[in-house]
Amino acid sequence: MTSHHPRHHEPHAITKIGWLRAAVLGANDGILSTASLIVGVASASNDVRATLIAGGAGLVAGSLSMAAGEYVSVSSQADLERADLNRERRELHEDPDGELRELTHIYQRRGLDPDLAHEVEKQLTAHDALGAHARDELGLSRATQARPVQAALASAASFATGAVVPLAVSVLVPAARIPVAVVGISIVLLAVLGALGARAGSAPVARAVVRVLVLGAAAMLLTIELGRLFGASL
Repeated sequence: MTSHHPRHHEPHAITKIGWLRAAVLGANDGILSTASLIVGVASASNDVRATLIAGGAGLVAGSLSMAAGEYVSVSSQADLERADLNRERRELHEDPDGELRELTHIYQRRGLDPDLAHEVEKQLTAHDALGAHARDELGLSRATQARPVQAALASAASFATGAVVPLAVSVLVPAARIPVAVVGISIVLLAVLGALGARAGSAPVARAVVRVLVLGAAAMLLTIELGRLFGASL
């Protein structure tokens, strides 16, 4: 009698890397850059309309810029991956024995004895030669595969989501309180974002929170001082 065991499924954080990095970067940049822009303008002038226009323009321009930047960057990575795979495909066709020996040496360096390394290499090559070389020689896998469109959309959407909050705060509070209110809510959001990103990536939460808080607070305080400086000189 054959026993059937349920398939073991163990989720790993690395499978999220395609969109997680772009989403965290986009949201963090959306909050920080838009908040910094708003508090800089608000510190230079009490003109709420100018502050809102600056914040809205920052949201739109930032979202498009993040999407374009991610698409170009990740597309370049995808091009490099394809070039390496095409090279491996050509080498497998032109020198299959040499490629077999190359895999055997890789497995030996990882701790297998020569006979076992050769047997593993033969079986993996028979199953999927290109996949074996992509994974074990080039370090490429489906989980870490470059996905330009996914990265661009995640980055743009998360930037816009992050940027909406400081912009909404500047609409709801009196003009004189915009810098303090925007900095306060942005600090809280950056801390939450740092914690969520760390948990999603199975990384230390405290370190991520401290990192985003220190850098975020420094950026916003600097723009406040610059805004006051330029405002006083007008």
